[in-house]
Parts: sequence; structure tokens; C-alpha cells
Amino acid sequence: MDLWRRLSIWNLELLEVLHVAGVEMQLTAAVSFLTILQEESVSIHTYSHSFLHIILQNVEHRDSGVSNAWLETLLAVIETLPKETIRHEILNPLVSKAQLSQTLQSRLVSCKILGKLANKFEAHIIKREILPLVKSLCQDVEYEVRSCMCRQLEHIAQGIGTELTKNVVLPELVELARDEGSSVRLAAFETLVNLLEMFDADDRSQTVLPLVKSFCEKSFKADESILVSLSFHLGKLCNGLYGIFTPEQHLRFLEFYKKLCTLGLQQENGHNDNQIQFQTLEQEKKYISVRKNCAYNFPAMIVFVDPKNFHLELYSTFFCLCHDPEVPVRYTMAVGFYEVAKILNSGVYAIHKELVTLLQDESLEVLDALIGHLPEILELMATGGENSGSESKLLTVPDLIPALTTAEQRAATSLKWRTHEKLLQKYACLPHIISSDQIYYRFLHRMLTIIMTNNVLPVQKAAARTLCVYLRYNRKQEQRHEVIQKLIEQLGQGKSYWNRLRFLDTCEFIMELFSKSFFCKYFFLPVLELTHDPVANVRMKLCYLLPKVKSTLKVPTDKHLLQQLELCIRKLLCQEKDKDVLTIVKRTVLELDRMEISVDAFQKRFYENDLLDQEKEREEHLLLEMEQLEKEKQQNEGRSANISDKMFKKKRRDSKTSSALAKNIPLSVSGSSTPSTSKEGKKSKLVRSQSFSTQALHPKYGNIDKCPNKSSATGYSSSISGVGKGSILQFSDDSFRTRSTSNIGNAAFPSSSPLATSSRNSVNSVDQKNNGNKDSQSRKMSLKNRKSNP
Repeated sequence: MDLWRRLSIWNLELLEVLHVAGVEMQLTAAVSFLTILQEESVSIHTYSHSFLHIILQNVEHRDSGVSNAWLETLLAVIETLPKETIRHEILNPLVSKAQLSQTLQSRLVSCKILGKLANKFEAHIIKREILPLVKSLCQDVEYEVRSCMCRQLEHIAQGIGTELTKNVVLPELVELARDEGSSVRLAAFETLVNLLEMFDADDRSQTVLPLVKSFCEKSFKADESILVSLSFHLGKLCNGLYGIFTPEQHLRFLEFYKKLCTLGLQQENGHNDNQIQFQTLEQEKKYISVRKNCAYNFPAMIVFVDPKNFHLELYSTFFCLCHDPEVPVRYTMAVGFYEVAKILNSGVYAIHKELVTLLQDESLEVLDALIGHLPEILELMATGGENSGSESKLLTVPDLIPALTTAEQRAATSLKWRTHEKLLQKYACLPHIISSDQIYYRFLHRMLTIIMTNNVLPVQKAAARTLCVYLRYNRKQEQRHEVIQKLIEQLGQGKSYWNRLRFLDTCEFIMELFSKSFFCKYFFLPVLELTHDPVANVRMKLCYLLPKVKSTLKVPTDKHLLQQLELCIRKLLCQEKDKDVLTIVKRTVLELDRMEISVDAFQKRFYENDLLDQEKEREEHLLLEMEQLEKEKQQNEGRSANISDKMFKKKRRDSKTSSALAKNIPLSVSGSSTPSTSKEGKKSKLVRSQSFSTQALHPKYGNIDKCPNKSSATGYSSSISGVGKGSILQFSDDSFRTRSTSNIGNAAFPSSSPLATSSRNSVNSVDQKNNGNKDSQSRKMSLKNRKSNP
């Protein structure tokens, strides 16, 4: 009872104060009441008993700002109040407040409250108690009331259902669409568009479509105030009426959209220069808004015409909007560029020129809007185009790399460092789009330059992380080693302490992106060297990083690195003179002591991290294997090209010699026909035997290529097994080819020490001696057999 008494006294005092309070106090009270409701400081029953009547009394305040503040609080309260309270405290008094005898402010408030009440009651209560008030306010003498009630019809239709909407709401909308007030017509048009889904095909074709056609016709002639709204809703309207359009109507609405896209850019005939200048100054903002709305609706219009017909129907319009002289239009096109690319799908190659244009736009706002979805756009360009492929990614967008570099340079020279940071972050997607060499020569060194020269820390960190991503997906070991060396020498060992700090940031990104073994191999010791850095801030940052550094170790493989880490920490504890650094070192030592180092074998507590690290390490090894395969492929291609060139030159020489011999040989020679024919027959047999032997030896060559480390003695032993004079030719051919392939194999996989090459040579010489001894023994055996068997 004490609480109720205190609240009642407080309410009376508050009513007296608010009655004479100024605007600021009224606004503060309205916000306070709303905060009490949202924070649920008191129960809803207590709230409605103590505060609801105060809110209702101040809703009709003479100041529109105060009235709207109290009305916002009331609408929020209606969402939480029980039905009976709403009916007795709000709906019943609303019947008298909606009458024509009440003030304009009272009737406007009644319209907004009715729109909120439509979702709180059943359909029969709405039909009996709310709809009569709605009809009365739709026919109010003031156009402000009719317009306000018209905008609430959407909420009322959702509360009463499809049937009542068709029978009650739609006739009211048709009448309001022909109202004399332009704001009323505008409200009726927007409500019709928002309620399209609730109307059936007959209502759309017989009622809605004629109204829309009249709107479109009047918008250019007598009622330009509706033009901005029409351009904003046109995409939704066209797709909502798509099923009932005839081909002629479809074409008419498409042409209407195209006309809106160029509104204000073309001078109409029949106007003098002064009139055109006056109209341009008067309507410039409106025309820019219309074209901006057309740019917003462009994805919906692609669906309307079908993506297959984009190039024929809408490409010229797309080109005009991307090259519009006003920044808001181009900005809107950049925002929706990803949606357009996604809808076009396989036909996305058609808009690659506009992508390059927007990347090189003079306004950084346009560039900032485009790079929001730049990775997805570039991915579609690389995989969705007709000419796309893993070997020819750059062919789809030939000007992409210059446009990307130009965009980065313009962002770097501007004062908008957040755009530059965002751009560098998005450029991390490039390894999936363009080749590793293009990234190395055009982007990777640029990232290193930004790290060393830029003065904005977030930009430097973004460049460092993107550089690490480029290094992660680089496919050439020489390039990787060069970048690692530059990072260590120019950053880790740089003269500026700022560069050494950025080196630690880069190492943190490397630990995130690479495997533990990679970091330990290249960066562990260079990081520990910074424990002797003369600048306290560098040593302090290193101390914060040491727990992550220790987490990269595995025992017993990295036991020596662990000893180095412990030695550096001891030196810091013993030799550190800076108090702040020493405090952090002691804190870090405690954290390091609590850490557990993972071992080479799997452990349950490190299971997920070990799996992730193994996956990273597997990908790194896979890059090395791919690099080796690419080298072998290039060598094989070069070898085959050289062989084909030699064969071609040989054929040309043979053809020339054969033609010269044909000229010198007489047609008929007497007395020597038989010997010549016998020689020609022997030559032809020899050629046939050569061709047959080379064909038979191809499989052997394939095996030799697969196993290049075999000695050439196998070639000798296999060729000596033949018997007869014909085998001599085969032996020489086989041995020659075997030597050449073995040499090629050694060139492809060079030995690591000269000892291996000397051992291979000694084995070859021994095999040759053994083969010679076997040959002499076979000859002696044949002589003995001949003597024994005369």
C-alpha cells in the first residue's frame, strides 16, 4: 500500500509539473517513461495504472515534436498491454477523438493508433469497432488525415486478412488514388505496391494495373511529385505484376524504366535555354534521386527481363548508370554490383568493363561501396565467365590488375585511411583470383612498401596480414625465400624501431596462417633476437608475444629452440633495466610456466589445434610438390619442343638431299640394274628395321623416364641379349637413348653431394668392364665349339 500511495502522490506532482513544463522537459519525460517500460523496472500492471493516463494526456500536445515523442511511447506500451486494458483505456476513448469535431492533431494521432490496434484484436472486433473509424478518417476533410490514414491501411490489411482487405481496404485505396491531394495519391500508390501480395490475379489485372498505368502517365505530365516514389518502387511493382503483363505492357514498363534512368541527362525539345536552366536548378535533386532509385532497382529489373536478355535489353542502361555524372548514382550501382553479378551468373563477363570503371572511379565513396563485396565479385568473375578457367583467369578481366593497383594507389594518397585499410583487407582474396606470379610482381612488394612507409597503424597491419596471405599461397620457393629474407632484414633487423614492431605484428599473422614448423624454421630465432633490442617498446611487445611463440614448439623436435627461448627469458630477467618491461617479463614468465607444450604425437587436449596445424603443413608440402610438378612439366614441354624442332630440321635436310639426289641420278643406267636394285632393297629393309626398333623401344623409354636414377648398365645388358647382326643397330640405338634419358633424370633431380655422382660413375665403369668380359668369354666359347665340331 505504501508503494501505491507513493506512486499516486508522485503522479499528481508529475502531472502538475508536466502541465507547465517546457519542450525539453516533456521530451525527457517521454524518453524516461519509454526507458522504464523497456527495462521492465515495474510490472506492466503497475505501469499501466501509474503512467498510462499521463501518456494519454500528453499525446495531443500542441508541439508536434513533443506529441510524436509521447505517441512513440504509447505505441510501445500498446505492444505490452493486455487486450482488456487496451480496449477500455485506448480504443473506447478513440471513438470520440477520431470525430471531425476534434482537432487535427487528435485525428492524426487516432490514425496512427488505429494502425497499431489492428494487430491486437480478432477480425470480427476490428470489423465492428475499428473499420468504421478507418473509413471515416479516409474521408476526412483534411488531406493530412487522409494521407496518414492511407499509410496505416497496410497494417490494418495485415490484421484483417485477405477477404476483408479485398472488400474494404482495396475500394478505399482506389478512391484515395484519385484524390486531389498529391500526398494522398502518393500514399495510396505506395500502399498498393506494399499490398500486392495480398491481391489475387483478377484484382491485380482489373484494379491495380490500371491505377499503376495512370500513375506512370501522370508522373511526367502533371504530377512529378510521385516520380521519386515511383522510381523507388518500380522494381517491386514490375515483378509483382509480372504474371499479368502482356508482351506490349512488359515492353512499355521496361521503356519507362529506361527513360527514368536517363532523366535529367537529356534536354527535351521545345524549351529555351533559360527555361531549361531554371528547370535544372529547380529539379536537379529530384532527377538525381530518380536515377539513384533506378540504380537501386537494377537487380530487380534484370529479373524482370530475364538474365538471358540482359545484354540486349539492359546493358546500355547499366553502362549509363555506371558512368552517371552524379556520385550518388554511381555509389548505388557500386553497392548493388554484387547482386547484379550474382543474378547474371554465367553471363557475368558482360559487366567486367564496368567493374574496372568503378574501381577507377574518381570518388572514393564509390570505391568504398564496391570493395564491400569485392572478393565475391572477383570470384564470380574468375569462375562464372564464359572464358574462365584455371589456366586463363586473367583472360576474363584483362584490365583487372591495373585497375586494382590504381584503386590502391588512389586510396593510399587520400586522407581516408579506413577505405585504404578496408581495400588492403579485401585484397587478401587475390590468390584465388589471379596467378601467383602476378601477385608477386604487382602486389606483394607493394604490401611490404606500405608496411615500411605508411604512417597509419591499422593500414600497416592490414598490409602485413595480406602480405602473409600472399606468402602463404605463393607457389615458387625462390620467391618465398626472397620475401622471408626481406621481412627479416628490412623489418626484423631494420634501423627504425617502428619497422621492428611491425615485424612482430607480421610474425603474429604468420603464426595464425602458417604451420608451427614453418614459423619455427624461418622466424623463431629472428624473433628471439629482438630480446636484445635497444628500444624498450620493442622488448615489451616481444614479451607479450612470447606465449604465442612458445605455443609453436613441439617436443622433442624443437627442444633446442625451447632452450634458446628459456635462455633469452633468463637474460631478460637478469639484464632488463626498464621497470615496465621487467614487470611484463615477470608476468610473462608466470604465464609461460603454466603453458604446456604439445608433443609430436596426438594428445586429446591439443587434438583440434594439432589437426589444424597438420592441415596447414600438408598444404605447404602440397605447394612444394605442385611447384616440382610444374618444373618437370615445363622441362618436359621444353624437351619435346626441342625434339620436334630437331625432327623437323632433319626432315627438311632429308627432303633437300633426296631432291638433290633425284636430280643427279639418271633415269636409266645400262649394265647395273641388278646391283642397284639389290642395294635399294637392303636400304629399305634397313629403314624398316630402324622404324620397327624405335617403335618397339618406346615403352622402355617411358619406364626410364619414370625411373631416372637407374644406371645405364641396364641398357647395355638388355641390348647385348640380342643375337645376330641386326642386334648391333638395336644395341647402339638403345644405349644412346638410355644414356640421354639418364642424364635428363639426373638434371631433373640433382644429387646433393659429389660423392653420389662419383659412385654412379664408378658403377657405370664397372658395368662396362663386366660387359666386356662377358663378350670375350662368349667369343671364346664359340671358337671352342667350332674346333670340337669341325
